[in-house]
Formats: sequence, C-alpha cells, structure tokens
Amino acid sequence: MNTVDQNQHSSALTTTDIAFIALFTALMAVCSWISIPATVPFTLQTFAVFLTAGLLGGKRSTIAVILYILLGAIGLPVFSGFTGGIGHLVGPTGGYIFGFIFTALIMWLIEHKNGRSVPVLAFSMAAGLLVCYAIGTEWFVFVYTRSNDPVSFATALGWCVIPYIIPDALKIVLAVVLTRRLRPHLPL
Repeated sequence: MNTVDQNQHSSALTTTDIAFIALFTALMAVCSWISIPATVPFTLQTFAVFLTAGLLGGKRSTIAVILYILLGAIGLPVFSGFTGGIGHLVGPTGGYIFGFIFTALIMWLIEHKNGRSVPVLAFSMAAGLLVCYAIGTEWFVFVYTRSNDPVSFATALGWCVIPYIIPDALKIVLAVVLTRRLRPHLPL
C-alpha cells in the first residue's frame, strides 16, 4: 500500500491534511467573494466546492466544507457579498450552502465506486450540483413560504436554479480541468 492509500484509509488527519483543509476552506471563502457580473450575477463559490472535493477527496473536502459553513455561522464574512452569520444560513438561500456538504459527499461516493477518470469526475460534480440544487430549492420553498405567499418548487427553480445552470456548467468544466492538472502535483 502506498503513502496516498495509507492516508486515505487512516482515520487520523495528518498535518498535511489539516493544512490542505485550511487552504481549501479559505479558497471557498475567497471564491464566494468573487462576483462575476452577468445578466444574473454569480460567484465562484460552487466552483471552489467542486475543486475542493475533486482534489481533497471525501473526508477532507467534507471537513473543509463544514469548517467553511461553521466560520460563516459564527459571523465571519465568508459567504457571498462578504456576509456571514447564522441568519444567512437559516435564510432562503441557506439550503444551498448546506447542500455543499452533500455535493462533496456525493462526489466522493461516485468517485470511490467508479474511479477518478475525467468523465466520472464531471459526472460526480454534476450529480453533486443536482443534489445541492434539490436541497437548496426545498429549503428556499420552505423558508420563503413561511414569510411570504406560498411558492411552488417549479417557481423556486425558475428563480434560484435555472439562471445558474450555464454558469455552474462552466464552473464544472473549469474545476475538472484544474483538478486533473493539479492532482498529480499535490502531496495528497
């Protein structure tokens, strides 16, 4: 068993694991602050989640995403628009942020079962994104309906998902390319 395999099967985190978890937690924060102007502006937050899961794998990426969410929950401005706080997480779009945890887990599960080829990596990112969309949209409908008029799941998809499909597809392409290029050079 080589060193990489031993690290993946060990339950203890190494110093290298902790350093990469911290680095990719910071990357998620920085990417959430980058807003791309378009008809519907978007951030690079999901791109950072894809790249984190693609490079760090299941356990480390899930820890990085949870750490990112916890930092935001305690009020550090790590979310889009330099925001933070528990109110952001329990607000209408908070479900999409919690969905990032499941994105990382879905990616890990698919890659664990099917390998890490380019098609598997792209499929795992798309599947993770669909799960994030589903969780986030259900949460949006729940929160929005509690404080406004009822809104259907289809309407919420039109507001919260459909405008982001093309930008998110481009983020997946970029994340796949960078993951394939960076992975061989990282001591993971």
